[in-house]
Amino acid sequence: MSTNLDPDAQLSRWQRFRNSRNTALASDHGWLTLTSFQWLEGEPSAVDLAPGLWSTDGTTAFLTASAAEGLSLVDGGAAVDGTISARLADEESLMWVQYGGADGRQVVVELAMRADKYAIRTRDAQSPVITEFDGVPVFDYRPDLVVEAKFIPYPEPVDVPTGTANPLVDGVHRSVGELVFRLPGKDHEFHLQAEEEKLGALTVTFHDETNGESTDEWRKVATARPRVDSQGDRTVILDFNRAINYPSAFTPYGTCPMPVKNNSLDYRIEAGEKEPAMF
Repeated sequence: MSTNLDPDAQLSRWQRFRNSRNTALASDHGWLTLTSFQWLEGEPSAVDLAPGLWSTDGTTAFLTASAAEGLSLVDGGAAVDGTISARLADEESLMWVQYGGADGRQVVVELAMRADKYAIRTRDAQSPVITEFDGVPVFDYRPDLVVEAKFIPYPEPVDVPTGTANPLVDGVHRSVGELVFRLPGKDHEFHLQAEEEKLGALTVTFHDETNGESTDEWRKVATARPRVDSQGDRTVILDFNRAINYPSAFTPYGTCPMPVKNNSLDYRIEAGEKEPAMF
């Protein structure tokens, strides 16, 4: 099923999308600034790339440092002098403390709870990955890979266990339904499980036959909230030109979820973001 949208309008919208995407990736202490992922231990211990002694008792994370070490809270900027603590739920993150550089904010340390364990990630604004970034490579725009898909919701969301980019962290895909569509040159329908985002928008994480060649191991694409058409079907526009990489394509320190087993396309989706070879 193809769409009836004006090709020039589609291209212009896609170009604006690409500009916004590259700007977002280049943001201060964003995904391109990650320089480490480290699990916290039970005893106060030094870690790589950050001052202080870090630990966890399983439910709470602790940081002990002196004012001379230059750490301050991201929220409010108060110096860390003594022991501070924080508690997160699984999958939550907190931009906790910062240090370094002329303003004391070059590196932000993110506290994260993954697989019910505490970890930290350092985010360095002077990492070469961010300072040398000039945009994600992409395929040329493909209007034939903008298709209409029917959304078939499940009676209730289904939690499907998945792997992630970190072999020590398991993921869960909350499938709310399937997107059903066709692609050029294929005589069968494709079915992809979708997750629901804010305001009813959908996200699909998928494999395709370009993975490991021109693209990363998996990508994702978002749609708007489904609309009801004249036949009473819920439909969305599935634009594979807007397929983007997960952060794990840019850094080894991501914990990004893999696609569910059935979200593999026997098709070369030569649209959207390519593997960022510069990394």
